[in-house]
Parts: sequence; C-alpha cells; structure tokens
Amino acid sequence: MRTGILISLISLPLLIITLPVIAQDGNSGLPEGQGKHLVEFACVKCHGLNRITRSPGYNSPEEWRALFSTMIKLADPQAETIANYLAANFPEKPGHRPTLIPGEHIIEVEEWIMPTLGQRTRDPIEGPDGDIWWTGMWASLIGRMDKDTGEMQEYILPPTARPHSIVPGPDGNIWYTGNSNGTIGKLEPDTGVIAEYKTQARDPHTPIFHPNGKMYFTSQNSNMLGRLDINSGEINEIDTRAKPYGIQVGPDNKLYIAYNGTNAIGAMDPDTMEVRYYDLPNEQTRVRRLGLDSKGIVWYVNSTRGKLGRLDPNTGDIREWDSPSGNDSHPYALVVIDDIIWYNESAMRPDALVRFDPETEVFQSWAMPSGIGINRRMWVTKDKNILTQQTSSNRIGIVRIE
Repeated sequence: MRTGILISLISLPLLIITLPVIAQDGNSGLPEGQGKHLVEFACVKCHGLNRITRSPGYNSPEEWRALFSTMIKLADPQAETIANYLAANFPEKPGHRPTLIPGEHIIEVEEWIMPTLGQRTRDPIEGPDGDIWWTGMWASLIGRMDKDTGEMQEYILPPTARPHSIVPGPDGNIWYTGNSNGTIGKLEPDTGVIAEYKTQARDPHTPIFHPNGKMYFTSQNSNMLGRLDINSGEINEIDTRAKPYGIQVGPDNKLYIAYNGTNAIGAMDPDTMEVRYYDLPNEQTRVRRLGLDSKGIVWYVNSTRGKLGRLDPNTGDIREWDSPSGNDSHPYALVVIDDIIWYNESAMRPDALVRFDPETEVFQSWAMPSGIGINRRMWVTKDKNILTQQTSSNRIGIVRIE
C-alpha cells in the first residue's frame, strides 16, 4: 500500500471564474461560411472543435444557441451568426433519438443553469442540510444551491484541481477528488477553507464514504483504488484492474467497483483492501456506474453494449437486459431506489431517463427536458428523489418521483 500526506491549507473567497479565450489559427477544418471564424475562436473557450464536429448536431439555430448559451455569453449578433452557421453545417445526425417506453409512473423534472458558464457541471449531491452541491470541473469550483431559496454560490478551488466528484463527509465538510492535481480535497462550507491531501494516483475520480468513517475512491487512468482516513490524513492506495470508475458500498459493507477498462466488477474488503473480481460476459463490456439493492444484488450499466445488468455476488450469477434505445444508447449513471433501478441512456438526444422494475422486468423511460449534456452520475436524496446533471449544458436537476 502507498501513503499520502496533507500538502496544503488555504482559505479562498467566493467568486465567479471567467475562463480565458484561446485563439485559433483558422486552419480548423471547419466548413467555410459566415460564422466560421467566430466559431474558431469563441468555441474553444473550454473545449476543442472536435466537440462540435463529433456532436449529434441540431437542426435549428435555436437549439444550437440554447446549447452554447450555457457555455459562453455572446452579444446577440455574434450568437445569431454562430447559431446559423452551426445549424447549416452540423444538422442532427440520424440514429440519436431515444426509444421512449410509456408507462403508468409519473416524474417531474426541474433543472437549473449554473452561474459560471462553461464549467462542465457534474456529480450533484445533497449535503447534510439538504442543500444541493456540485462540481464545476473545468472551472475548478464547487457550487452550492440553497434548498429553500434557490440561491447559488460558488467556491473556487486551487486552479489545478479540476474536481471530478464530491461527497458529503461525516465531519460535515464537502470532500472532492482533485482529478487534475492528484489530490483529495476538503472544503469547509462555513469558512471556505480548503485542505488538500496528496495521492500517489494522478487522477482521483469517484469518492464514497464507508460506514467505518473512511473515504474510498477510484483513480481511473492510474488504475488504482484508494482509502483516506480523514482523521489522520493517511492515504492507502493499491493497484487494480483497468480504469476503476464508479464505487458503492453494499449491504455487506464491501465496496463494489465498476471497471471502465475491462469487463469486470470488483468487490473490495474495506479493511484489507483486497479485491475479488467478477468477470462479466463479453470482452467488450465496460461498466461506468453501479448500485446495490436491499438484497445485495449488484445492478450495473453495460455502457458499451447498451444493456442493464445484474450480478449476484453470492452465486456469481449474471443476467443482462437490452436497454430500450438499443446497443448504442450508452447507459451511464445508475441508482437504486426501493429496489427499482433508474439509469440514463447518455448517447441519446435528448438524454433518456429509464426506470426498470426487476419484479416485472418492465421498462419505462422519459426524455430529459434539456437532454443535451450527458448525465454522468445520479444521487438519491433523503426523500428518495434523484439529483441529475447535464454536463455539457451546465445544468443540474432534480427528478421528483410521484
């Protein structure tokens, strides 16, 4: 095992971050037309132009403008020119509409756009006081929305942190993974003070707290799993199979790990950190997120093959169902509420939310209102609703289940 230590303690004020514009040389390969030059320098504020050329596309200027207006604020004439250019040259590609399954269950979805544009909002959670928290990965910030008033504020982090995920700690603080600077961070909500704990892994990914009070986390591209004792600051890390991603605690107190680089699910002992691996069918299978039901059954999304799966850790029995929108739907986030499975089809436009009842094996699905940003992780609130996000379009949302 490897150990890490506390490396810094800083206090930062609350403010909104503006990201710099990076100029292009005009040799981008974009189609000629009025608006090309504007796209070349305005749309690389946060990402490369391949995000446009590889996107599913939209048929109307209004749809394109609704999307990029969550990323960058432009004067109306420039916004109109860019929207017209994108609609003319990047129309909707076929095959991205979800197959929606009707049913008797009702949900209500509310979404909010975050204050700092282009921050790549992700991984909202519910804090101990019921407020909603999120990370703005590309802007290196953590946001907070008051549950009663809807007021939002954003805490800046060290600029190299680029937090991937957050989790509320048993100490009342908000903990995050510094995906770009190899740290686990702690934010004290009342003071804004930040502490960082250095990891051996270069890219801490998803954290979760265990009932033993310790944090466990995955490090996807470092192929490592970690454990942080928040009282002593000691970090232990181990090597594991390729690209550990989502992580959850099961009813048996083991930690279950999804692997996005191989066809496996892992079960880790919280004390020894030894991992038992369950190999999943088909070498192309990749799992981003998973959840456990009350019986300890592991439910997972087979992202690369468009399926929902279940693993019985006691018997090793595995079964999979085709997701409603098919092989290319790319299921991503998943939660289990009262033994009902909820997940999303992230490659669809709009993004689809899917409900699956294991008892009846019946699916039902809905199109998300914005549906253009990718929901990468979901969180179950105390009143059993679902927190979601649309990363590309700078939104968080709540799905109220009636």
